[in-house]
Amino acid sequence: MIRANLACMDRLSDERPDARPVVYYDGGCPVCSREIGQYRRRAGGEGFEWLDVTRADGAQLGAGLTREAALGRMHVRRADGTLVSGAAAFAEIWRGMRGLRWLGVLVAVPPFDAAAEVLYRVFLRVRPLWRRGASATRRRG
Repeated sequence: MIRANLACMDRLSDERPDARPVVYYDGGCPVCSREIGQYRRRAGGEGFEWLDVTRADGAQLGAGLTREAALGRMHVRRADGTLVSGAAAFAEIWRGMRGLRWLGVLVAVPPFDAAAEVLYRVFLRVRPLWRRGASATRRRG
């Protein structure tokens, strides 16, 4: 039950075995953008598609994911179409990164999955402060 609450999951009907996982992130969040930039440059980053939700249209989000949900939490759509979010999304990314695979495996098992999700939810509470700060800086600049 906890696992069901930790990750939003949906199954697409049109599975594409040759597809790469898609990471949906909030490009308007400076912390999020910096972290995604590091993942993209890291060995393994080429194995993902990276989609800034602030620049995406509804069709790019695919089935089962709204713009509001995608901006509210980080999501990854696995190559098989399964959609995961929050700490489970980070675990999915880390499993694909050289040097971080161990962390992705660890964060996917109890009790670490629940602890990681709690930490992610704490981050979600302070994230709007960083977004507002970035907006104010852009207006002044």
